[in-house]
Amino acid sequence: MADVTDERSLTTRFVDAISIYGERRVFIMLLLGFSSGLPFMLVFGTMSAWLREAGVSRTDIGLMSYVGLAYTIKFVWAPVIDQIRLPWLADRLGKRRAWMIVAQLLVALALVGISFCDPKVALLPIALLALMLAFSSATQDISVDAWRIEAASDEKQGAMAAAYQLGYRFAIIASGAGALYVADYVSWHAAYLLMAVLMVIGIGAALAAPRLAEAEAAIIGEAAVDAFTGRFALHGPAKRAVAWIYRAVIAPFVDFFGQRGWRAFVILGLIGLYRVPDFVMGVMANPLYIDLGFSLATIATVVKLFGVWMTIGGAIVGGIVVVRLGILRSMLIGASAVAVTNFLFSWLATRGGDVSALTIAIGAENFSGGFAGTCLIAYMSSLTNHEFTATQYALFSSAYALPGKLLGGMSGYMVDWYGGQPWLRDLLMAHAPALTAKTAGYVPFFVTTGLLGIPAILLILYLLAREPAVPARPDSPGHPS
Repeated sequence: MADVTDERSLTTRFVDAISIYGERRVFIMLLLGFSSGLPFMLVFGTMSAWLREAGVSRTDIGLMSYVGLAYTIKFVWAPVIDQIRLPWLADRLGKRRAWMIVAQLLVALALVGISFCDPKVALLPIALLALMLAFSSATQDISVDAWRIEAASDEKQGAMAAAYQLGYRFAIIASGAGALYVADYVSWHAAYLLMAVLMVIGIGAALAAPRLAEAEAAIIGEAAVDAFTGRFALHGPAKRAVAWIYRAVIAPFVDFFGQRGWRAFVILGLIGLYRVPDFVMGVMANPLYIDLGFSLATIATVVKLFGVWMTIGGAIVGGIVVVRLGILRSMLIGASAVAVTNFLFSWLATRGGDVSALTIAIGAENFSGGFAGTCLIAYMSSLTNHEFTATQYALFSSAYALPGKLLGGMSGYMVDWYGGQPWLRDLLMAHAPALTAKTAGYVPFFVTTGLLGIPAILLILYLLAREPAVPARPDSPGHPS
């Protein structure tokens, strides 16, 4: 009888965990994820294909990619989104949804403008509109992330993150492969105009999203600011300016470190190191496929289609596991899986042009990457204070991307260095006949990227020992007002 009861209890808990994906807010998050992901490829990959087809030089295309820096430095204007309520619109929609709508309208407007441009005639208008597109898209990301965090409890952040990733991946398919198909069969004008129309999905989701409460809580350190302004006899606009700067720029840091003390550095270290293996190995993944002799069609089918669906599957399972096991334990599973799948790529390098090996490696790596991504998003979300949601999350997202991107720039050098060591190359080729002088360096490289996951695993184990559960946010989740 006990076994039957335990089995029913396990089944009930599983059903409860998976039923979260049927909630209205999770579905809205899926649509908002689509809206966030849609502009990304239109700034990067899709636009570069258009420009190259129009005869724009590789140098100019490379320089155009700098507009994407808006995504990296979005923490600079995140305090504005946290602290400023848009006139008229915020009163009717709430602060978060008002910023969402404005950003989405600007994204659509930029896409319409780009659709009427011709890179063969002039590149400057496209560059300016692409900058507007990237800035508006990053602003949308800030406001969507803030709404997601405030709209659900910590326990539901895994499902919200999974829904966001699912929508984001669908958008990448639409703005990547979809836009290229439209451009090929109709025109680039039609492709970008259609992408602008698809922004209606995000606008509709923002309007349908529940409005969240915006009650202000006391901020750590505001008493000291009042004392400071009183000591220097600041009044009127000067006092308000000092108070605003403190609340928008300084208070998010004071709050984060004040709540956690020196453990905040451990948490930031974990955020920065968690996805380093993925970022570093990802730069050399496509060169590996080419050097192994896989055709572009095979890469497109296995990596771009099958791989995307495996990422989606991993993200969904990650959301379920976060509900069942908690965030830190789920992160430990994700970090371990990512490290192991990096080792799989070393094995892939020894298999030559084996499509089955490619499918196994891609399936495992993308599934673990989607799983780990959901866990990290849920973790960063759980760390924010609702008074500074946009600012703190933008800082966390920049912190997690920066170390991996910096190290990723050295990935090609690492492969070449390993491959240039005769004793190592000969040893590897002697034990793996399918290896060549061109591919031998990949084997120790992917072993190295797998080992880069160990620091994050150790930090998670430390936090699990000291903090069995993620520290509760100092405020409750937002609720409809």
